[in-house]
Amino acid sequence: MLQINHSKANHLLAALSDIEWQRIGHFLEPVELPLGQVLYESGQPMAYAYFPTTAIVSVLYVMESGASAEIAVIGREGVVGVSLFLGGDTTPSRGVVQSAGMGMRLNAQRIKNEFNLSGPFMRLLLRYTQALISQMTQTAACNRHHSLDKQLCRWLLLSMDCLQGNELVMTQELMANMLGVRREGVTEAALRLQAAGLIRYARGRITVLDRKGIELRTCECYAVVKREYDRLLPAMLAQ
Repeated sequence: MLQINHSKANHLLAALSDIEWQRIGHFLEPVELPLGQVLYESGQPMAYAYFPTTAIVSVLYVMESGASAEIAVIGREGVVGVSLFLGGDTTPSRGVVQSAGMGMRLNAQRIKNEFNLSGPFMRLLLRYTQALISQMTQTAACNRHHSLDKQLCRWLLLSMDCLQGNELVMTQELMANMLGVRREGVTEAALRLQAAGLIRYARGRITVLDRKGIELRTCECYAVVKREYDRLLPAMLAQ
């Protein structure tokens, strides 16, 4: 049975009208999203679109060598699988659960059908997609021009925006893969933030102690992304 209150923890689903709920609500399935689960692989057809509620999903680009880097992070503000309703069906990236939690999933054909109705939900999905593209482009610029410390701060802030709470549970290896650096580099950067009193860092767990201090320490990239999300999506989705 569909858990309505749980499903509406996702901001896009919460924006559905009563008519839209009547049309697609009972097709939504609650799913557990364990840490490290791969939701889709590069070049493989997607069976579902995922709407995280308490989980965070990382979109990674994986090189032929196996090295990877995060290009976007998606949580309760969005949907994983925009390629489905944009007509691509596949994508060269990989979707991996960054922080374990729950989500709702919708069959690929169902979200295509809903998008093709050209109604309010389609327009909301398109605005979200533009915001997601802005995050991807800003991430690429940040990874090229800013220090690892600043990148880590940006990543922490974006991740916190996707969660209810101030704690992330994940492996050092996954963090390193997402930031595209060695595990030792992530550890050193995290320990510097801990020494500054901004976070508490233990193996597999990061607790943000001073969000304002992290905001002051990061580059302009976080603010650019945040402004775009706030501009493109209704005020209720930015909360």
